[in-house]
Amino acid sequence: MSARIAHRGPDGSGIWTDSSSQVGLAHRRLSIIDLSEAASQPMRNERRQTTLVYNGELYNYRELRRDLEVKGYSFRTASDTEVVLQMYHHHNVDMLRHLNGMFAFALWDGESRTLFVARDGMGIKPLYYTRVRDCLIFASELKCFLELDGIDSQIDPVALRNYMTFLWSPGERTMLSKIRKLEPGQAFVAKDGEIKTLWRHYRLPYEQPIERMSEATAIEAVRAAVDVAVKRQMVADVPVGAFLSGGLDSSAVVAAARHHARDNELPCYTMRFRDGGARSEGIDEDLPYARQVATHVGVTVDEVDVGAANLKLLPSIVYMMDEPQADVSPINCYLISQAARRSNIKVLLSGMGGDDLFAGYRRHFALEQERYWSWLPERGRKVLSRLGRQLHVRYPMLRRVRKALSFAHLSDNARIASYFYWIDPDVVHDLLDRHQLAGASAEDADAIMLGALDELPDRTPNLNRMLYLDGRYFVPDHNLNYFDKTSMACGVEVRVPLLDLELAKLAARLPICFKQRGNEGKWVLKKAMETILPNNIIYRQKTGFGVPLRAWMRSSLGDLQDDLLSRDVVKRRGYFKPEAVERLRRATDSGEIDGSYTLLSMMNIELWCRIFLDRSLRPDIGPDL
Repeated sequence: MSARIAHRGPDGSGIWTDSSSQVGLAHRRLSIIDLSEAASQPMRNERRQTTLVYNGELYNYRELRRDLEVKGYSFRTASDTEVVLQMYHHHNVDMLRHLNGMFAFALWDGESRTLFVARDGMGIKPLYYTRVRDCLIFASELKCFLELDGIDSQIDPVALRNYMTFLWSPGERTMLSKIRKLEPGQAFVAKDGEIKTLWRHYRLPYEQPIERMSEATAIEAVRAAVDVAVKRQMVADVPVGAFLSGGLDSSAVVAAARHHARDNELPCYTMRFRDGGARSEGIDEDLPYARQVATHVGVTVDEVDVGAANLKLLPSIVYMMDEPQADVSPINCYLISQAARRSNIKVLLSGMGGDDLFAGYRRHFALEQERYWSWLPERGRKVLSRLGRQLHVRYPMLRRVRKALSFAHLSDNARIASYFYWIDPDVVHDLLDRHQLAGASAEDADAIMLGALDELPDRTPNLNRMLYLDGRYFVPDHNLNYFDKTSMACGVEVRVPLLDLELAKLAARLPICFKQRGNEGKWVLKKAMETILPNNIIYRQKTGFGVPLRAWMRSSLGDLQDDLLSRDVVKRRGYFKPEAVERLRRATDSGEIDGSYTLLSMMNIELWCRIFLDRSLRPDIGPDL
């Protein structure tokens, strides 16, 4: 199992076992804080009989260490790992409320013979777990379980449907019915191979009331909080670099990081498309903006080529991610991480999270436009929904309007959840072979989202309800999963300052009009950056960290599509109806439906099955792939 994730820690490895307690812990080390051998893991305190394996970084470890030293604790290393160990000795499991960082860890307490496992509140670091016979097994990546005999290979039909509906699977479910994800902000204590207690130690702060404040106060608070978050997350004993798309979020992070960088050096990385097609899909070319920001801030930017030829990496990307997420953006993250590692950069800062805290996605804008029609009676909203579904999808604007109106007839919470559908659940329903995937329904996916929304106070505004779903599911189960897995495949750690816990707390209590104001999303963040960045960077058209998939599906991915979605392959796998798949392919080619990502989802599911079920495909991963 340790060998399967050697890429996550190319700087060292360690294994500790206790046969009398039937417990074993293994760790792969990426040395970032305290590079000495003394900081290696598993880290053990012999006197207290505790052993820790820990993945991540604790950004407030210096403050916590000082507090512990005042209380009489001593340290033999300069690592944050030892701080986690000592925090447990002082606070036991209550330690979690003191930690600000990204982490997944497991701590064996030899005195109580219990295992304490936790994941950070934002879900930046992954953790999977399962039971095999009488054993509780956990790992940072699902692929570790491939080394074990007795792993149940039964597919989870709800998860498969989720990967089709959303392109990712929200919550604990994975493609394998017996393997679960520990959710963001969750922890458990296990004894004798069984989980005894499982709880949520952190909740996104949308239960707090919205605070009345002036525009000037909010703008200055956001500007200061971004700067503090970036500074806090630059702690490292190795050089730090950054992603730089030239968009608002990455540019804001780079500007702050440049100010706090060691020796004022901050190597940055951006994408350069080799092929056309981006404009046709509403993707603005990043390169000119990234160059402008680099000049303005005073950093170097390495331009990494991305093109259709890189689609050959798709099987490797599916293997890296452990999950069949239908997105080729992970290729971008992988190629940039690979370039950084070749330059001996182990840490990259990302601007991910700005959209999710301050309302920067198109769905946030669409939700706010509901004020123009949500007052209609149910009959009127049903008419609007039917009209929306008749719009052509060949053009980006019509595609977005259709998506915004297709579920206008639903109630408030159900409508908020529907904005996360990538494709109409009825289309997914028609594609699935319900004999093979009995027990999966659209209601299962909705129940996860609606259950989460029910946790919020009734007073919570709709925009904050949507942002809660973004932070609870979309961010960890989609964005963070692929960022962590593809960067760590290169031995590179990605940090996300805009998901800092203190910044998230501030963003949640801001008045709604400071986030989405008219046509302007992220209004307060943009205003906060006006004294730092050029206006054309702040107010440029929103564009994702993506690629022109629809154009590439019609060209470069054609042969792979024919292989993975042929009638014989689809029939043999048994998850989808061959005739329905063929209809979807024809409808997508004609522009009747926007099915490119749904087709990619089915392609990735087939690739995932060949890798994780059939074991007929095992792509290599690592810095030199």
